Amino acid sequence: MPPSKKLKILFVTSEVVPFIKTGGLADVSSALPQKLQELGHQVRIVVPKYGAIDERKYKIHEVVRLKDLTTQIGDKEVVFSLRSSFLIGSKARVQIYFLDNQEYFGSRHSLYSDPLTGEDFPDNDERFILLAKSIFELVIKLGWVPDIIHCNDWQCGLVPVYLKTMFSEHELFQNVKTLFTIHNLSYQGVFPKSSFNKTGLPDSLVKKGNILHNNKFNYLKAGLEYSDYINTVSETYAKEICKDEEIASGLQEVLKSRKDAVHGIVNGIDPLIWNPEKDKKIAKKYSVKNLSDKILNKKALSEKFNFEFKENTPVIGMISRLEDNKGFDLIQKVFKDLMKLDIQFVLLGTGNRKYHMFFEEAYMKYRDKFSCYLGFDDELAHLIEAGSDMFLMPSKFEPCGLNQMYSLIYGTVPIVRETGGLADTVVRFDEKTGEGTGFSFKKYDSNEMMKEINRALSIYKNDNKTWTKIMKAGMKVNFTWLNSSKNYVELYKTILSP
Repeated sequence: MPPSKKLKILFVTSEVVPFIKTGGLADVSSALPQKLQELGHQVRIVVPKYGAIDERKYKIHEVVRLKDLTTQIGDKEVVFSLRSSFLIGSKARVQIYFLDNQEYFGSRHSLYSDPLTGEDFPDNDERFILLAKSIFELVIKLGWVPDIIHCNDWQCGLVPVYLKTMFSEHELFQNVKTLFTIHNLSYQGVFPKSSFNKTGLPDSLVKKGNILHNNKFNYLKAGLEYSDYINTVSETYAKEICKDEEIASGLQEVLKSRKDAVHGIVNGIDPLIWNPEKDKKIAKKYSVKNLSDKILNKKALSEKFNFEFKENTPVIGMISRLEDNKGFDLIQKVFKDLMKLDIQFVLLGTGNRKYHMFFEEAYMKYRDKFSCYLGFDDELAHLIEAGSDMFLMPSKFEPCGLNQMYSLIYGTVPIVRETGGLADTVVRFDEKTGEGTGFSFKKYDSNEMMKEINRALSIYKNDNKTWTKIMKAGMKVNFTWLNSSKNYVELYKTILSP
């Protein structure tokens, strides 16, 4: 296809900032479409209209052609509408359609599970069949035909299946291609085999077996099998999921069989939100040119966590979900050893109850050098990034990771495990060449982690010039969404090339 051709991209997702968010997918679903539109491409977004979305605030209005549409889900006739608004960014104005159905979405403020029980909604299969089907109604009714339908995570996994089967002969969809992005392989949209009967898809798909996994209907696997191309949110993670059984979360076979179609593109970060020169949530703004002001954030962080401020004692920060795969089992193993070091350690996060209990007890025992906030606080997250000297991220696997990128930009030196997006964004410091932006260890092992922490502490304590050089190298790295969006455009063009 001609290199200058402007593309039409239909971006399908289950969450978008600022309307609704549970995780990083919402940030990507906002930032990437805006950047693509700024580059001159035409982007439209489809997202469910959950009860928590304020239609007055966001001026969500009806579109006559997209009102009271009907479709079959199993034996049920379902009526839905697609309502419209705009995602308004700094330069772009992206049209967004909200899938409106009171039973499946409007009556619930929570996205995927019951907030009282923590259990997934039992009709999630039907809810996201409706999302997939609504895409085709939107295109047919508007006559706006995308070049690419960009699907995200299991909630959109059936879109490529419908395109390649029920809509394969439809004149509007002859040249439409799909990209399926994996943000989190752990969540797969797994339902009983009988859920397939609700889709209206041909029975031959069940006989083929490629939408089933362990005899269950698997929406993520369906998306992997039927999309034209697959990508995930870092190059190393893209390779890991095709060869590492544990990281592939049971889907290694299908990923391996499609490895030539699997690509990795690292997420960007929003410089309007994460930028120490402009950040209103930190105690004192600073930049690579006036790094000395960073210490005032360290002082504010010490006060926040009731530590004695010690200029020459490094503060190690962590912001994370408290789960095994984030490396907390490693931290728990060597926590006593960590507390013997001349450090102060701050933690912000929430998650597994066993870690809540562990860190509550640790705080009681080591409160002069360890403190935590077991919950989430956005302002505190910014202060931890700005006020810490080092940032610890020892993940077992990490599709992309954002905090290591925030840390680099804030001159807070990351200590990470060399996996996924952490391997792609942090350059291990090499004493011989003097080059690098952080510290990393390969083997998922608590002793290896401690060795690297000690290596970082040694340079921090004994070689201020080198430490400052590492900080400045990280602050100069470019992680904007502009880079990532250009990589997506190249991938779209590859998908569309004959």
